[in-house]
Amino acid sequence: MVGEIVVDNAETFLNPILKGNYADPSIIRVEDHYYMVNTSYKYLPGLIIWHSKNLIDWKPIGTALEHFNGDVWAPDFVYYEGMYYIYFPAEKTNWVVTATDPKGPWSKPINLNTKHIDPGHVVGPDKKRYLHLSGGHMVQLSEDGLSVVGDVQHVYEPWKYPKEWEVEAFSPEGPKLTFHNGYYYLTLAVGGTAGPPTSHMVASSRSKTPWGPWEHSPYNPITKTKTKEERFWSQGHGTLIDTPSGEWWMVYHAYENGFHTLGRQTLLLPIEWTENGWYKVPEGIKADQPLRKPLGETGTHGFPTKDRFEEKRIGLHWQTNGEVDEQRYSIKNGALNIKGDSTGGVSPLLYMAQDKSYEVEVDVSVEEAVEGKFMLYYNENSYFGLSVTVEGIQHFRTFKKYKVVPYDGDTVRLRIRNDHHIVSFYYLNETGRWTKYDKVLDASGFHHNTFGGFLSLRIGLDATGDGLVKFQNFEYREL
Repeated sequence: MVGEIVVDNAETFLNPILKGNYADPSIIRVEDHYYMVNTSYKYLPGLIIWHSKNLIDWKPIGTALEHFNGDVWAPDFVYYEGMYYIYFPAEKTNWVVTATDPKGPWSKPINLNTKHIDPGHVVGPDKKRYLHLSGGHMVQLSEDGLSVVGDVQHVYEPWKYPKEWEVEAFSPEGPKLTFHNGYYYLTLAVGGTAGPPTSHMVASSRSKTPWGPWEHSPYNPITKTKTKEERFWSQGHGTLIDTPSGEWWMVYHAYENGFHTLGRQTLLLPIEWTENGWYKVPEGIKADQPLRKPLGETGTHGFPTKDRFEEKRIGLHWQTNGEVDEQRYSIKNGALNIKGDSTGGVSPLLYMAQDKSYEVEVDVSVEEAVEGKFMLYYNENSYFGLSVTVEGIQHFRTFKKYKVVPYDGDTVRLRIRNDHHIVSFYYLNETGRWTKYDKVLDASGFHHNTFGGFLSLRIGLDATGDGLVKFQNFEYREL
């Protein structure tokens, strides 16, 4: 399952709480219910809504974006006077969607026509609503939160780390506002979210108003990767959340050591308040150790690891990279049918890989003039896998195809094994034995620091040519 928790005992958990590329987490609590949303890039469905009652077990309950709205980044989840809002940047402006229920339906995106990124909502002592934005900027919102009032103002000079630190760039972004004991606490990401392992971090400042004056926390950085030997790299972009019992926690993101290919995963750390009114991570607490679970009801967690394609609709665990013709995809009689793309392009259905070592399998059957593709996919220019035609099985990469291996029968079962970036390919022959295809590759370079985009290496199903490809009995498992 996505982010499956490995427990030391029933009272502890291990990070991450969401494995896979779940960056820029934004979280709210409504009574004893927690809701979270993450960056969704160009993937659809976008802005998937997660629900929990204990901050550990997360169940997907809906999506706020059904149609393409550009490249969607760090959102801000807001609950205000009975209405749910998600503010998010895309296409060099900021947007908002609303709902009366986090499960949806959500409104169509409304363009706020503002520059800067990473909106963070706050209500001031004047009862007016504001959005903080990257670089220390802020703009007032209308009473309904669906438009801006006036111009963007610069109201905050972010905390700056020592010049000798090895970071990617200053990049002050991801402002999140928390009102606590008479202060507005601004939680900020600085240092750049990729680059060297020691780049990203969380910083904090506070003020009596959302527009300042600000004082920086003496405990900055709140969290940061200090050396490349740590388990989690580029730790940053935090959001605070309290529990009904009065505990405080912080969700944030980080890469796994050496595994930029998995993307930025969601982590959780406890927070304590000091006598002088600042928050910090308790002494001796690190993200890579077993941590005491928050109080709250346990529940189901993550996306399914098996799909028999028995539901009427394709599940939320399948996404497309951008708007794709929905007529290409259908579920019938326990199979996912994908109509071939006659243009020869690559537009797969994608499933999130979550582990450093995993296997994934699927049954494939094809018509005469179509090619079924089972792949690991970073973007439209970087992918590789196995394809199936009536002539046989073939390994392909973005730039080349390899030998065709015949198979018997109408259906062939394929397997991709990714063992710590060493990727091998298998097919099940008529004797019931797995045969290894004669190509193995190293996938360690398929990540943002190589290709850009902050994406992850995902599992894909696709079809090219003229006709239908039938996929059945999909299964993902951690090794």
